[in-house]
Amino acid sequence: MIEGRPPTGDDLVVMLAALANPLRLRIVARLAAGRDYVSHLAREIGVSRPLLHLHLQRLEAAGLIVGTLELSEDGKAMRYYEVTDFDLHLTAAALAEAAKTLTRSDPEKGPAPKEDS
Repeated sequence: MIEGRPPTGDDLVVMLAALANPLRLRIVARLAAGRDYVSHLAREIGVSRPLLHLHLQRLEAAGLIVGTLELSEDGKAMRYYEVTDFDLHLTAAALAEAAKTLTRSDPEKGPAPKEDS
């Protein structure tokens, strides 16, 4: 669920696309254990910070994680990420309901063309 409501078809497509990548799945799994800052998370997962940032942006855009900027004791800005309170239950019935709300055939290509009557 997203903010107390089931995800729309479009929400679900974005969320599942974000989770379809093994690295992003590992990031969510790691953050499920508790919030973490970018540099430490990159070391824990074994990827570069720029690559991690790309994946974090995709997860944040999907509403699966949220980032906050905080100052450390020595004054350095540090971005912390944590998992949002999302709850996905995928059943055939849930997918059928979500499919009724789809507005785009492909999220990367924009709105679906209008059907002729």
